[in-house]
Amino acid sequence: MDDELIDGAGLSLTRKSRLPGTGFFYPDSLDEDRTEERVAEAVDGAEAVVVADTDADGLGCVALLREVYDASLAWASFADDLSDRVDRWGSDEPAPDADDPEDGEDRPDSTVALVGAGPYSLDDALEHVVAYAPAGIDLYVCDLCPDEYGWIADELDAAVDLADAVAWYDHHQWDDSAAAAVRDAGVDLVVGESDEECSTDVTLRSLDHDFDDRWVDLAAVTRDHDLWLKEDPRSDDLADYAYWTDPEEYVTMVGTFGADLPDVVAEYIELRRVEKDELIEAAVSRAEHKRVGPWTVGVTYGRCSQNEVAEALREQGADAAVVVKPAGSASIRGSETFERAHEVAGRVNGGGHPRAAGCKPDIYDDMLDYAHHWTTEGATAKRVILRAFEAVAAEADGEKEDAVDAEDAADGAADDAGTDDGAADDPVGDAE
Repeated sequence: MDDELIDGAGLSLTRKSRLPGTGFFYPDSLDEDRTEERVAEAVDGAEAVVVADTDADGLGCVALLREVYDASLAWASFADDLSDRVDRWGSDEPAPDADDPEDGEDRPDSTVALVGAGPYSLDDALEHVVAYAPAGIDLYVCDLCPDEYGWIADELDAAVDLADAVAWYDHHQWDDSAAAAVRDAGVDLVVGESDEECSTDVTLRSLDHDFDDRWVDLAAVTRDHDLWLKEDPRSDDLADYAYWTDPEEYVTMVGTFGADLPDVVAEYIELRRVEKDELIEAAVSRAEHKRVGPWTVGVTYGRCSQNEVAEALREQGADAAVVVKPAGSASIRGSETFERAHEVAGRVNGGGHPRAAGCKPDIYDDMLDYAHHWTTEGATAKRVILRAFEAVAAEADGEKEDAVDAEDAADGAADDAGTDDGAADDPVGDAE
């Protein structure tokens, strides 16, 4: 296949918005082989390994751990490469595919190795660590939550046997049985309140180290974006930079500068935001609003920054927002009037938080299904997710009816008790 067919650099914005990034079209087998090679290279000779989500929150945890082990990399080794990218994005040449993060090669290694993982690749990441990391390492898992313990049980047991100690810091919604099983396996698991802390917060307070105020500030700014508080403008900068650059570069930058970006990083973010804003506008323009039970749900499709799109849909009156992506996954965002995003996602092969969750409906059997997905702007995925909203709405209505019945029963019992007490205790009644 001609490389130009999957290279988004020369596409118009409207076509780029409807199609997945270049990386989508590479077979998983090739990606898995390269991932395994990278893990082997990263953990070779490491004294500690961190398996973490590669968003700003997970990478913030890695930066904290490198500070503890005095294993941070020098920013100078990344600065020149970033300056070159600024020149490229600022030129008149077509911009590279913005949904495929820059991936640095031939970078220095830290003795605290980073192994990137997602919620559905955690088992593979642990398996690779066991295969290639030296015995006696300290192992950390950060900003990741297994939907079920069973599918990581063997890999985690092997990791516990390999490592000298295993700690797990997270803030997602954990199933009680999964949390108990992880702890029983010999892991020091700390789970923060998902609506109060991010994983960087949890890691900061869990590590026995005297962190200075720069790290406290980094955790606060990371939390501002991860919990969608939107009170600190720096938090969007961190989130965008983590998405657009190599994880090692991000970890080194925040480890060096904290949440206050150097000028070259700020310039890079501003250049890339031109296209980001255009993709957001395209997704918002094609959104529809559906009434499901007591909620208005904004539904749209496209390659875009889902948080900003969700915010725009909320401003248009949506209680919840669904952003279906060309790659087949979807983001579900809630609000003060909808805090069941994780329940909806849980019915469609996903999970997350009450106000922020993700899923990938199990509806893609072959490339024809994906072709239909792209040409119909995610019509089938939208239907499946809206049905999940309907199921959650019905469940919520049942809970409301149960609560009303319980309240009526309690009121009736109180009335009966009040009548009995009155007859027994009223001295006037007794005298009569």
